[in-house]
Amino acid sequence: MSDANAGSGRPKPAYAHLTAEFVDVPAPQLGDVALLGGLLVAAASAAGLGGMHPPILRERGDGEISAVLLLDAAHITVHTLPGQRVLLFDVLAPTSHDFRKALEVFARRLTAREIHSDTRMRG
Repeated sequence: MSDANAGSGRPKPAYAHLTAEFVDVPAPQLGDVALLGGLLVAAASAAGLGGMHPPILRERGDGEISAVLLLDAAHITVHTLPGQRVLLFDVLAPTSHDFRKALEVFARRLTAREIHSDTRMRG
């Protein structure tokens, strides 16, 4: 039996999917593997997401970094584009968690000129 929204007859969404683009981030921040790995762990903790293993970070020859943190029923990923001064951010988490706090961790530590984000309900 599914949990339904009040009066709508549709099941309550199980997940929220937040994507964000950090614009005009200094290239040294975008190339700092230790900073990005630490931010992933801090973001998961701030959002109350558990089951954490160490993040996986991959540096490419062009200075770009891709990173993922797999969690219990959730994930956080980032991709950096230092040549464009952009960081792409993605978090998928159960709606029972305050996943926006994960975004706030990155927003406090990265000196982006702008942050554009979008949230969608999934499931």
